[in-house]
Amino acid sequence: MTTLRRVKEDSKLYINELHDISARGPVRGPACARVAALLAACLCLLVLAVLPGCDEKTSQAQVPAAPVEVGVVTLHRQSVVLTTELPGRTSASLVAEVRPQVDGIIRERLFREGSEVKAGDVLYRIDPATYQAAYDNAVAALQQAQAALPSSESKAKRYAELIRHGAISKQDYEDAKATFEEDRAAVAAATAAVETARINLGYTAIKAPISGRIDKSALTPGALVTANQATALTTIRSLDPVNVDLTQSSNSFLDLRQAIASGRMTTLGPKIGVRLKLENGTLYPLEGTLEFAEANVDQGMGTYTLRAEFPNPDRLLLPGMYVRAIVKQGVVDDCFLVPQRAVSRNTKGEPVVLLVDQNDTVRERILAVRQNVGNSWLVDTGLEDGDRVVVKGSQFVSVGQKVAPTAMVVDDATGELHPLQAGGDTGSAVPAVKEG
Repeated sequence: MTTLRRVKEDSKLYINELHDISARGPVRGPACARVAALLAACLCLLVLAVLPGCDEKTSQAQVPAAPVEVGVVTLHRQSVVLTTELPGRTSASLVAEVRPQVDGIIRERLFREGSEVKAGDVLYRIDPATYQAAYDNAVAALQQAQAALPSSESKAKRYAELIRHGAISKQDYEDAKATFEEDRAAVAAATAAVETARINLGYTAIKAPISGRIDKSALTPGALVTANQATALTTIRSLDPVNVDLTQSSNSFLDLRQAIASGRMTTLGPKIGVRLKLENGTLYPLEGTLEFAEANVDQGMGTYTLRAEFPNPDRLLLPGMYVRAIVKQGVVDDCFLVPQRAVSRNTKGEPVVLLVDQNDTVRERILAVRQNVGNSWLVDTGLEDGDRVVVKGSQFVSVGQKVAPTAMVVDDATGELHPLQAGGDTGSAVPAVKEG
């Protein structure tokens, strides 16, 4: 610092002297030599001022740079439950349109619109007066027929005894027998008429055929209805359980069957679990099961329909809702899930990752990626158990470079990175069995 201060002071003196010479007028003769000497001295002082800084920079450049810090995730082999997301619509498991089965005037409505009803509950009452009278008339006709039957039966039995002794003609016996058969048939017909009248009388009380939630009423008390009319009085829908009809392409179906046949995937058994995403993006809390798949493919769309059944105790799912179903397809064993943020592409378009070996040196590895699973890639080959992949800071390092790795975990739901807590499992970035 002392030398630099002296250089500055001397430079200031030389510059002032040059200023005085120039102020006297044109520089000639000995003055020119003096100016040249002063300029040479200034140049030397400038070199002396710069050289210490150059020496300082040279010494700083010789200090080795610290290793770049990177975040790594340690991978392990695991089993992954693969899923597929399919569009669908909800529908009631049972639907019944309520219609009258006899003609008449609706006298009263006995339900509250939009409420839950049980099978057998009376919904409407039709004026029963005419049907009650018809029933009473049928009962009277039956009694009349039954009153004539004992006499004709007794006569037929008596004539059967007399015909064996030849006391009466055969014609008389046949007539008595025919009369008995007619009276017995009349009793049977009257009995059927009574039953018909009783059924019609019962139909004046219109009952719920199934349990479920009932819609609004199409008619009010005082309206005239006819048997089996086109307009339904109301509709009942059973909402627990509820069905979800899903649509899947035939191409996806073929891929799934081939994966199972080749051994790359194993099935989950007869009961396949299904989860639902609702229209607002939330996940339905209860899991359903896949019930069946249609045996034909739509020729126009190239799709086929699957049906899933879900419990619906809170009536959160209503018929006609658009949903997306997450259907479990099968299990892939002995594979890796690599965070998507760790995978890039080389100049050939191949998926690659940067790994940190045991010597904390960066290496590159080409992967065989099958498909995405959430925020990760499903990888069959190209990795070994315990490999550490770079998930943070990869843009600041190159292959062969020494790094300072920091263990991290990836939030599988959001893909966000978090430092691994002390005492955490450094060998797993994802659960042992992953659904995707």
